[in-house]
Amino acid sequence: MPITSKYTDQQVEDILAEVAAVLDKHGASAELSLMIAGNIATNVLNQNVAPSQRQAIAEKFSKALISSLETKDQH
Repeated sequence: MPITSKYTDQQVEDILAEVAAVLDKHGASAELSLMIAGNIATNVLNQNVAPSQRQAIAEKFSKALISSLETKDQH
């Protein structure tokens, strides 16, 4: 069953393009970009999610991240 989102692809792509432009402007390496992404995720969880739900949502997020990766086996 496909995952549906309440956000349009265009909304996601527009924000992603802006974030990518900021990282590019600062010459952020892959390592720094991932550190920033991780810090953003942590801040969002800590500031917007009830403490009792943080662990579960972080686990779902990490599983979604892993499942979205392209691997050699998928080619």
